[in-house]
Amino acid sequence: MAKTLHILNGDSTASIFSQSQVEGDVIIWREMLCEGPICKEVGSDEFWKKRYNYFENDLGIGKLEYFDKTIKEIVKLENVAKYDEIILWFEYDLFCQINLMALCTYLLESYDKSVMYHLVCTGKENGKDQLQTLGDYDAKSYPQLLGKKKKLSRKKLLFAKKCWEIYVNNNPEELKAFDFNQKPDFAYFQMAIIQHLERFPKSNGLNQIQQKMLELIDGENLNKNQIIREMLLWQRTETVYGFGDLQYANYLDKLNAYYSMNDEIYRLNESGKRIINA
Repeated sequence: MAKTLHILNGDSTASIFSQSQVEGDVIIWREMLCEGPICKEVGSDEFWKKRYNYFENDLGIGKLEYFDKTIKEIVKLENVAKYDEIILWFEYDLFCQINLMALCTYLLESYDKSVMYHLVCTGKENGKDQLQTLGDYDAKSYPQLLGKKKKLSRKKLLFAKKCWEIYVNNNPEELKAFDFNQKPDFAYFQMAIIQHLERFPKSNGLNQIQQKMLELIDGENLNKNQIIREMLLWQRTETVYGFGDLQYANYLDKLNAYYSMNDEIYRLNESGKRIINA
């Protein structure tokens, strides 16, 4: 009987997946490589050191917790020869697409030509106005999603690695010049990079996320949870960031030079008012 490994994009997907009739072993990719320092050699000592420091210093997540939840899962991919098939489950957004580039790069390190590699990636669906996440489907729908899997040849994995390396360089001109849309099976790479380019500072020094946050603070009397909720609603209808509470809370904390707080309500200070109108 064929042995299959499913690499899932996160714990919420894993919860639904566990109730489906899809068989196989599961590994959860618990990283968010669209945020924080990275390097081209995914899984190298330098790579893990950068990620350790970022999670601890910026997000308050200790090294032991990061190791247990993230590294222990990812290093299981160093030996895939026992599997006949590896299936990657990801979504259209920036968060997932950058992780997908990195995962493909990492899989090349232990590439085995006897193993079949496939991708299930949700996004556009006929009859739906919004792009679909894996969380938009119930467990009964997962076998149907599996039926739409795309084969990932070594050549396609190498293309994903090239995309990852360009992303790591993080040069806006290089990002704009490269065609991330060369492989139809990676249908959302280009869209994710276009969204990423909105994270470079505009003329006033703020990127799209920072500008939106300060505009929210300026327009209403909101506490932290309300600001984050508004950002999550905004991203689903107007962007493809795919961020969670943690990312937006971190962005908000780093904007503290532009606001003050009174009874947990955020208000722009003079610096904040000047910069959003600059």
